[in-house]
Amino acid sequence: MNDAQEFSRSHAPQPEFSRRLMLNRIGHEGLSETVKANQDERKALARRLGILDLHELSCRFRIFPEASDHFVLEGILTARVVLECVITSETFEDVLNESFAVRLVPARRFSEENASDLDAIDEIPYDGNALDLGEITSEQLALILPAYPRKPGAALENAVDEAPREAAEEAPDEASGRPNPFGALAGLSVPKKKTDLS
Repeated sequence: MNDAQEFSRSHAPQPEFSRRLMLNRIGHEGLSETVKANQDERKALARRLGILDLHELSCRFRIFPEASDHFVLEGILTARVVLECVITSETFEDVLNESFAVRLVPARRFSEENASDLDAIDEIPYDGNALDLGEITSEQLALILPAYPRKPGAALENAVDEAPREAAEEAPDEASGRPNPFGALAGLSVPKKKTDLS
C-alpha cells in the first residue's frame, strides 16, 4: 500500500455500525457470526438512512470461503424501525426481516461488469484482511427500507380527495361548463351481433 492509499484509508469516514471479522478466523468449513448494533450505533445509522429511529438491528451470518479470497455470506437481518407514513404523516413502527446472500471479493479483483449481472449473486468489494459485517448489515438494511412507508391500514383516500369514476364521467367540463362527452358514451352499450341460427 502506497502513501496515498494509506492516507485515504486513515482519513476515510468510519461507518456508524462496524463489526470487523478477521479473515483468519474463517476456517475451511466456514463460520457463523451474529452482529448487533448498540443504541449509539442505531441512532447514528438512523440519521444516515433518513429514518426517524432504529430500535433494533441484528444480523445472523453464515460465511463460506471460496477460492481466490472470495467469501459467500448468507445473512438473516432483523430490524425494528420507526418511519413516517407518506399518506397520513403519522409515525409508526415496522419490523423488517430479510434473508440475503452476497459474495465478498477483494477490491483489486472486483469487476463492475460482474457486479451488474442481474442473474448472479451480488458482489461487493472488500479491502485488507477483514470483512466488516456491520457495514454489510447497514447496506442491506438501506436496500430493504420501503421507499414510500405506509402505516398499516392507511388508505389512499385518507390523503387523496378523488372523485368516484361515475361522478367524474358525468361532471361538466370545468373550462366550458358543458357536460363531459365521455360521460354520455360511458352509459352506452354496444349492441350484440345477431347470430343466424337458421
